[in-house]
Amino acid sequence: MNIQQAYNQWSTQYDINDNKTRDLEGIAFKAIMGDLTFECGLEIGCGTGKNTLWLQSKVQSLIAVDFSDKMLEKAKQKITSGHVQFVQADIKEDWNFVTQSVDLVTFSLVLEHIEDLDMIFQKTAKVLQPGGYVYIGELHPFKQYSGSKARFETKNGTQILTCFDHHISDFITSAFKYNFELIALNEFFDNNDKTTLPRILTLLLKKENHTTKN
Repeated sequence: MNIQQAYNQWSTQYDINDNKTRDLEGIAFKAIMGDLTFECGLEIGCGTGKNTLWLQSKVQSLIAVDFSDKMLEKAKQKITSGHVQFVQADIKEDWNFVTQSVDLVTFSLVLEHIEDLDMIFQKTAKVLQPGGYVYIGELHPFKQYSGSKARFETKNGTQILTCFDHHISDFITSAFKYNFELIALNEFFDNNDKTTLPRILTLLLKKENHTTKN
């Protein structure tokens, strides 16, 4: 089952099933973004709108993108704001859904499904204004190393999605290659118990003002 099909199927229960990763990433997202506000944002992997509901109050206009049309249907039921535009797209293809530069790009539980991080950072650099921010929230690599992957239960058994392990250094290397400055790196733990493996990794990046050499 490919990623689009999996999330289409998952959409019927995504908001209601027990999902520690989804819930903790939502908490992490709000904690990291804090009081920042933006003119135009691009939310990659908006899903059912779990973060969009909060993010819409932080931006003057927002493009919310997801690969799954069924997940987007759920998001549109929650959010009717005129300054949020929903787009169904495969982010591995051209980002022709961005027609003007943005000052924020967010990725929530998306990049584990993308093998080539370099490609995504390159696309992000092209649409982001100098001085703009990038938020990344992902299942922590330590969890991936222990075998954790995005999954959900169906009447036919557990559906495990295709995921790729990305080391922390992979994110940092690609970010630096495309002239992003690391503003903050944080780890979030279940029940804030730091004796356990961290569940969520977050990165906050800022695009430097000089022109990339790549």
